Order: sequence, then C-alpha cells, then structure tokens
Amino acid sequence: MTAGMPGATIEVMDPELEPFIPLFPPADLSDPVTARKSLAELAASVPVPDIAGLEIEDHTVPADPDVAVRIYRPHQARGVIVWLRGGGFVMGDLDTEHPLATRLADGSGAMVISVGYRRAPEQPFPAALDDAYAVLTWTAEHATELGIDPGRIAVGGHSSGAALAAAVALRARAEQGPQIRFQLLNQPGLDDRQVTWSARHFTDTPFMTRDKVTAIWRHYLGSVPASPYAAPARAADLSGLPPAYIATAEFDPNRDEAIDYTLRLLQAGVSVELHQWPGTFHGSQAILSAAVSQRQIAELLAVLRRALAE
Repeated sequence: MTAGMPGATIEVMDPELEPFIPLFPPADLSDPVTARKSLAELAASVPVPDIAGLEIEDHTVPADPDVAVRIYRPHQARGVIVWLRGGGFVMGDLDTEHPLATRLADGSGAMVISVGYRRAPEQPFPAALDDAYAVLTWTAEHATELGIDPGRIAVGGHSSGAALAAAVALRARAEQGPQIRFQLLNQPGLDDRQVTWSARHFTDTPFMTRDKVTAIWRHYLGSVPASPYAAPARAADLSGLPPAYIATAEFDPNRDEAIDYTLRLLQAGVSVELHQWPGTFHGSQAILSAAVSQRQIAELLAVLRRALAE
C-alpha cells in the first residue's frame, strides 16, 4: 500500500502493518458512543503481558470531582509516570489502556499511574487537564506513601494523552507545581489549527484523518477558544519545561506539529530526543506482531527506564 496523498511524496507503508489496517476502527468520531465501543473491542483483542511482577491497584484520587486511577507497581519501583491514555479526548478508559500500562510498568521498572480522566464531549476542556493535574499533584504529595522518589516523577501519554501530558508540564511550570523530571510524548496531537504540511496532506491516512482530527478538537474544546493548555503548540514560551522524548509516525496528520514542537523545545533550551518512525501510521504500535511496533514499544520502555534512573 502506498500512503501518498494529493501533493505528497509517494511512500510505502511498512509491509507488516498493511494487512492489519482494515481491522482498525473507522476514523469516525461523529458518534462518540459507537467510537468508544469500537476502541474497547480493539483493546480487548490486544494480549496483556504476564503481570506476575506487578502489583495492580484501583484507587480514587480526591479532587473535584474525584479521579479514578489504576496504579501499576513493579517491585522496588522508585520512579513513577503519570500516564494519560490516547483516544482523541473522547474514547478510552482504564480498561482500554490496561495492556499498554502493564507493558510500561513491567518493561521500564517504573510505577505507572494510569489516569481515568473525564471524556469529551460530555466533559470538554479543561476537565481532562484538571483531572490529570490533580493526579500529578496527588502523586507528588503522596510520594513517600507510594514509595517513590519525589524527584523522579514523569508525565506521559499517547496521542491526545501526550497532548495532556505536555499541557500538564506547561501548567506545572506556570503554577510552580510539582517538579516533573521528564515528558514521554508518543505521537502527540498538539495543535488544533491543522496547518502543518502533514495535516494538510495526510487527510485520509489509516485511523487518523483530517475529519477525525477536526472532530477531536471540536469535541474537546466545545465552545471554549483554544489555549496553550488545550493545544500546547499554541504556547509562546517553551523554556523551563522538563526534558522530553517525542515519537512520531510517518503517515500521521499530527506528525509535523510534533516535530515543530520538538524544534521549539530545543530552541528554548530544553533537551529533547525525537524518533520519527518510518512506514508507520497513528496508533500502529498496537500491532504487536510487527517488528517496527516491537521496536517502538521497546524504545518507550528503555527511554522511561533511563529517564527515571538514579
């Protein structure tokens, strides 16, 4: 399969990923309830690794309203990542994120606190950000109780969750909130404006289309104008933010906004590692049988392990 769009260079999708494209849910968020059901079915088909080395606990973080979290605790974990699922701010929950959160904790040795943040459009911005920030604050305040080092707290996520993680870092800087050691941003969607080259040319790529991106931001923003806390690419000043790892997929409308954000972080004096994965599309790392997906997951684990090492 070629992945070229009008005006784009013709490139080839990774051959191991191509057969699985029809199995991904339609790129349609016009009906959030149906979209959630489709994502749940996809997540249920993903095998969960052995969890013998983990303690897993459902917990409620006091907030307004309270926030459900699922804590994945490897033995002797000293670092932690507040992890924010993908799903376009609309889809997903603690159960759909369970396979990935389990892999993150088991493979990195870090505690993973998966956040059950509120979903749009029923609860638009800033509900999800408020939930994520409340969990970060709770994590820092209860570091001793959790058995983790308060100097080894990371934030991260996939897709819209990565956008939330970036926004949490911006808010923590502005409010002199908890110290964040690292940002792990996988295929982040950071910009509602859709003006980059990839956003204008990759309009019908697998799992993520221009119409879907438009719907994501419409659901998330509601009637509120976009701000840097909603769309971090709008932030004018990126100085003083935590070091970051940013991964992008080649055939993803969000690709170039993430690369632009990387460059701006670097120009602001923030240390960043960028990995652009050729032949991949948004969310394709869920196809675990593909060698490129295995490399992507392995790298996320290794990066997190290094970032939270003593």
